[in-house]
Amino acid sequence: MDIYLRIAEEGDLEQVLTYVRAYHATEGITHSSVNAASTVRPLLGQSTLGRVWLICRGSQSIGHIAICFGYSIEFGGRDAIVDELFILPEHRGKGFGKAVLALVKSEAALLDVKALHLEVARSNEKAQRLYKSSGFISREGFFIMSVPLEGTFAQHI
Repeated sequence: MDIYLRIAEEGDLEQVLTYVRAYHATEGITHSSVNAASTVRPLLGQSTLGRVWLICRGSQSIGHIAICFGYSIEFGGRDAIVDELFILPEHRGKGFGKAVLALVKSEAALLDVKALHLEVARSNEKAQRLYKSSGFISREGFFIMSVPLEGTFAQHI
């Protein structure tokens, strides 16, 4: 498959923001006062906070994937959450999502990440099948709970 990941740099900010806006529109995510550029920019390049990669097919980018680093006692060290994965609609259903997840798992391992996590809507069965086929398992005894700390918070409609 001719898919590869390229680390998004400062010069890619506008392209990444285009994908972020499209992803948020698709997922029904709204922000009360979050400035997307100021939240994406710290993840560009070789950031200590995480990574954003452009998903490329040939010389064309067709989406992005972002991970944000954390640390887990349970998993024995650095972990990361797949914060966003977006592929343009016309490139979906062709196996690219599974290929991207395999690539990002390899990249994360090189960054000494011990476990990758992600969120998926309970109603998004297609995405759940993709994630399961890529080795992600549901931890049925757990669910994510969130609290805003600065008055801004992404909400799912």
